[in-house]
Amino acid sequence: MSLRRPGIAHILAAIGLLILASAAVAAPVPVRPLALPAQPSVGASTSAPVPAGSEIRISGLGNASAPWTIVVLLTLLTLIPSILLCMTPFARLLIVFHFLRQALGLQSTPSNQTMIGLALILTFFLMSPVANEIYRDSIQPLQNGKITVEGALLQASTPLRKFMVHYVRERDVALFVELAKEPQPHGPQDLSLRVLVPSYLLSELKAGFQIGAVLFLPFLVIDMVVASITTSVGMMQLPPVVISTPLKILLFVMVDGWNLLVGSLMRSFG
Repeated sequence: MSLRRPGIAHILAAIGLLILASAAVAAPVPVRPLALPAQPSVGASTSAPVPAGSEIRISGLGNASAPWTIVVLLTLLTLIPSILLCMTPFARLLIVFHFLRQALGLQSTPSNQTMIGLALILTFFLMSPVANEIYRDSIQPLQNGKITVEGALLQASTPLRKFMVHYVRERDVALFVELAKEPQPHGPQDLSLRVLVPSYLLSELKAGFQIGAVLFLPFLVIDMVVASITTSVGMMQLPPVVISTPLKILLFVMVDGWNLLVGSLMRSFG
């Protein structure tokens, strides 16, 4: 089985259906004025039939009914954060940024909101080709009523699966195939999402820690050199971090560190 690194199969399907569902629910619904029946007299029957055309109707998504459309929409709204973390490059990017902040010796700069925002923007940049493919093959046919919601999910899972399979490690896949007690797959197309999604997440965590460890090494050398110099000079009362932190920031700025780091991360996704 020739598997490469992470890939994913269901996130964009879910995001595509979410966009579609929100568009369907948010579509303007013509509301006709309700024709109120005349006040019944005393002793008269109150079970008068409702005039035709006086009720409000909300069309569903594709061929689905309106209640199921709302259920799908609300469910996807709760799952989007988990999907974003587990089926996109977001986890790897955020881990690397946290490693960078620790390597520089900074506690709150850049802030968590800044790093999360940068990771989100880069994630959208990387996933836009997959999202476009899902929109073309899944969302548009669903909007036109050519396929059902189940068919749209199946169509949307194909580009996600290709993305995850491209980056997942074979060792992680073998682990979850064994834990799931599934038969050995003959190829990437035979992998179930139950196996592929956790394997992809595990591969992303390993890749993020590998990049972070390599990123940490030059700054660790600066810390060791500064600590040895201050100790040999006898500056015991001055913490080495007070001297090493400005030096590390200066080095990172001089080599245009953000450009190098983001460029390397983008190239790591091919």
